[in-house]
Amino acid sequence: KMGNAESNAYQNHLSRFLPEEQSDIDGLFDTLSGSSGSAGAKNAKAAKKTVTLAALQAHTREPLPEAMTARLYNGMKSIDLPGKSAGLSEQIAKEQFVIFMSNLLKGNADEKISIITRMIAKTGGPLKGKQIQEFTEDLITSVVHVLSYRKELKGWSLENTRDSSSGVKALASELLSELKLPDGTKPVGSQLLETSFDQSVIEDWVYRVPQISVFLSVVIRQGLHVLHSLPDQTNDILNLVPHCKGIKGRGVVSLFDIPAIIYINSHLPAEMQHKWQLLFSSRLHGESFSQLCAHIVNKGPCIVIIRDLDGFIFGGFASHSWEVKPQFQGDNRCFLFSVFPTLAVYTYTGYNDHYMYLNHGQQTMPNGLGMGGQHGYFGLWIDSDYGKGHSKAKPRCTTYNSPQLSAKEDFTLDAMEVWAVGDAPESAGKKGKKSILDVDPQAQALLEMAGKSRQSEGLREPMEEEEGDD
Repeated sequence: KMGNAESNAYQNHLSRFLPEEQSDIDGLFDTLSGSSGSAGAKNAKAAKKTVTLAALQAHTREPLPEAMTARLYNGMKSIDLPGKSAGLSEQIAKEQFVIFMSNLLKGNADEKISIITRMIAKTGGPLKGKQIQEFTEDLITSVVHVLSYRKELKGWSLENTRDSSSGVKALASELLSELKLPDGTKPVGSQLLETSFDQSVIEDWVYRVPQISVFLSVVIRQGLHVLHSLPDQTNDILNLVPHCKGIKGRGVVSLFDIPAIIYINSHLPAEMQHKWQLLFSSRLHGESFSQLCAHIVNKGPCIVIIRDLDGFIFGGFASHSWEVKPQFQGDNRCFLFSVFPTLAVYTYTGYNDHYMYLNHGQQTMPNGLGMGGQHGYFGLWIDSDYGKGHSKAKPRCTTYNSPQLSAKEDFTLDAMEVWAVGDAPESAGKKGKKSILDVDPQAQALLEMAGKSRQSEGLREPMEEEEGDD
């Protein structure tokens, strides 16, 4: 009878998977249990295959960090089967394996949570913030590691991006900032590490922070190499990392690290999450405001990222093509962000519509690139006298509610990049051609103010970069 209860639960979980997914999971279990099945067993019961920690470690030695393999094992082992004494066996039965896969890949927050709490700590009961922090850092580290190992970083690499270790800590602390106690308070800093959180708080957190489930799914699919080749119904894994264009083979290391790319990309409008293309890099194109304008005007939505001389890294997302004009532009999809020392996104407040501003070569209005706030008090400002900027936000930027992003209110620029996101706009799609007017926005602005048509629109020179680097 107990056997029936067991097989019912098992069948229900199995039925969540498509037939081809089921055979993929069966195949993985057979591979893992091959080394631990007792050969020449006298009866069928003894021959019931199981998976040991050693077998799991052997399978994931390269794709996953060892700490994460141990956490997966604890998660599988934590699944109680009807009629079995909980936690006695050190080996994973097929039923436990399938229920683990089903709950984490197909389950709701409720089903995920009991496994996640056991992956955080083998013992039940309330968990300390420090334990949750260690789990979250392990999880992000594993995602970066396994995507790099499986060559799934889509043109990004650990060589052409900033070191990911500080990014792992920054992303973990940003995700942990969503941990709320039942009374609504959010403990921070050292207080967070010592606070105890019970299961309902962690369940609420996993529910509200979708990255945890997405990252776990990546670790299981890519780490165990199961269900990875089948089309996913959700876009969150598909567009976890955007395709990267324009950096390969150019000897440039981006200001972004992999965790920051994943995080900032998740805040972009869904239709822009599949591709980033490098438009401007101060190390490639020189430190000049007119060069910056030439590379970013009319190129569609893009991300501006800056490092100041104190090492702070921050920027903004512009939802529209940049245009040189003395008016504010953009819409409420724009946001400002910080990458280092903290990782955070600051979205619009509704207070005003000063989303983005770009002006050059005018006597009466400020010349430079700005986002949020107002003239003279931008949340982010790069002066047309290239190299100077400010982030004035006392106490917060009116447009985005962002704090001061740079180390000092008036900063000196160390490096800057601009990335186009999503597909290039039609106007920029007259591919391979460039007008003298694109290079000199000042001339373009003057012509437009004088109401003259742009004669040289047809006379274009070839673009310098369009490389197929997936």
